[in-house]
Amino acid sequence: MLVQILLSEGAKLSLEELPEDLQTDLANTLAALGPVDQATRDAVVEDFARELSGQSSPFGRGLSGALRLLEGTISPVLAQKLRAKAGLTGADNPWERITESPTEKLAPLLERESIEVAAVILSKLSVTKAAEILGQLPGERARRITYAVSQTSAVRPDAVRRIGQTLASELAIEPERAFESGPVERVGAILNSARGSVRDEVLVGLDETDAAFAEEVRQAIFTFANIPERIDPRDVPKIVRLVEQDVLARAIAAARGDLETAGEFLLGAISKRMAETIREEAGEITDLSEEDGEEAMGLVVAVIRQLEGEGEIHLVAGEA
Repeated sequence: MLVQILLSEGAKLSLEELPEDLQTDLANTLAALGPVDQATRDAVVEDFARELSGQSSPFGRGLSGALRLLEGTISPVLAQKLRAKAGLTGADNPWERITESPTEKLAPLLERESIEVAAVILSKLSVTKAAEILGQLPGERARRITYAVSQTSAVRPDAVRRIGQTLASELAIEPERAFESGPVERVGAILNSARGSVRDEVLVGLDETDAAFAEEVRQAIFTFANIPERIDPRDVPKIVRLVEQDVLARAIAAARGDLETAGEFLLGAISKRMAETIREEAGEITDLSEEDGEEAMGLVVAVIRQLEGEGEIHLVAGEA
């Protein structure tokens, strides 16, 4: 009754901290709770208030309680380190956090842990996730871990829990990131929007400073010139529908020299009638500046990036 009253008044209750069996009992009891008259409701509230007033202050929370109290006021990284040092995971069942972790985080764990521990981890995962992780491991190690799974029946529950606590703490200690994307993606995005002359100059400088990084950036860059090698011809109509015709005509008019192949690729993947119309319109443009031409081609690229982000099209992997 108290839970129902508090929730109806808009209170925020951390019921997920209760043991799972108690949460189940609470849900079933709430479902079976019938109408309660006002007098009974008031009596229950008054009785609970009297019980509460006789309790001591909520100190002595321990580190777990202290960290919950300080949540949002101290560094998340510091809080994670404190939990790890004390063997806390922030959850009653550490395996919930582990099994919900992405495979790219779990696969390295199975590579560096002992075969026995790796077998315990694999046994706690869903069949689909376990199979996916096995596929990322070297063949010999994957076979040894798989065989070790057959030996896990003798592992005690308390040992499994300790393994889970250690792993969950390890997964929790991750440095706070200042940027959502990596340096290659950020530099690539910047150069995507830069003028061609600026982009070429920067890449030449990167080649001299760090050739490997420069090559990775080149793979991340997508420009008008990359259209023939990275775009499926069947996706071109989707792109053209979102590009204004005069913008496309200016882009085709600007596509000369090394860029002419990209312009012809776009025109060759749409209807002949539309292609001829755009080609004629592009041919009538005689005063197009280099800056206006790059802007038009950049708008076409922006539409491609938009469609890729929405999952409407997929870029073909560039050559390494």
